[in-house]
Amino acid sequence: MTKGIEGKVVLITGGSSGIGAETARLLAARGAKVAIAARRKDRLDEVVADIAANGGTARSYALDVTDKSAVQSVVAAIIADFGRLDVLINNAGLMPIRPMAEVNTDEWDQMIDVNLKGTLYGIAAALPGFLEQGSGHIINLSSVAGIKVFAPGGTVYSGTKFAVSAISEGLRHEVGEKVRVTSIEPGAVESDLKFTTSGTAAETVLDFYKQAIPTASVARAIAFAVEQPDDVDINAIVIRPTAQEF
Repeated sequence: MTKGIEGKVVLITGGSSGIGAETARLLAARGAKVAIAARRKDRLDEVVADIAANGGTARSYALDVTDKSAVQSVVAAIIADFGRLDVLINNAGLMPIRPMAEVNTDEWDQMIDVNLKGTLYGIAAALPGFLEQGSGHIINLSSVAGIKVFAPGGTVYSGTKFAVSAISEGLRHEVGEKVRVTSIEPGAVESDLKFTTSGTAAETVLDFYKQAIPTASVARAIAFAVEQPDDVDINAIVIRPTAQEF
């Protein structure tokens, strides 16, 4: 099935660490040409160097996914550098867990901007080209919190992830004849995401993540969706630790 990955040009947002970086390494090892984008350019360059040292092809692009014009520019740059774009993985995300009663509207805005608008901006930048070339694959990182509300504390986070799952399914209905759409819905995964929670809920979140599975587990799920033949669309994958009840 590696032939379904080999030669494809893949953009991964949030590619400087965690699921994004691990997915970049795996897809590059299977022959993809990987473009990783995030705000931390130094961390991106480390991932690119690691991929290159193992014989893979990768380039890094500084990007804030909340900047719509910047997302457009990065997609254009990738197409200029690689000649095309085949897969977009909307992976950038934040998860500050906090009771709504604390009314931290700054965190609400950040989650809406990164988790939801960032995903939409990625789709807006890549979709016209996918439709024009008659093929493409959009993979959105949702969450088990996009299936069941994570409360107390994760209500707004769940709201953004429910939206990502809904957008993925609606997009599939609209463009599914030409563009494949996948929603990846992980549970607790060992990554930097847990560190975006601060304050009173930080200890609870860190305790919850003691059961986390490695990022490589999610990377393999993403690779499974990418490697399928063109007439097969893996629409959703839910992946969580066997010990996780939520």
